[in-house]
Amino acid sequence: MKLFRMAAVLLAVLAGPAYAQMPNLNLLQEGPGKTPEEKAAEAERDKAYKETLKKIPDSKASNDPWGGMRSDPPKQAAAPKASAATSAPKKKSGTAAN
Repeated sequence: MKLFRMAAVLLAVLAGPAYAQMPNLNLLQEGPGKTPEEKAAEAERDKAYKETLKKIPDSKASNDPWGGMRSDPPKQAAAPKASAATSAPKKKSGTAAN
């Protein structure tokens, strides 16, 4: 029995700070409803907002310089220059020997 009491006390001590951190919010409060005038004013604001959105022109293409980096297929590697690859190796000038 003493073990169960100690466990209950330990549980209460550990649960106390956690319970203290919980906010006491009631998200389902019954508040006063809107009056018909408020509903009409809100409907008028929504209508004006939607009309304003229709007046905004369509946006142009994105200005993102990196936007198309990976959308293109990989390009072929440039072939080495024929003149540099087929030319004879250059001779060293000077008198120093290797």
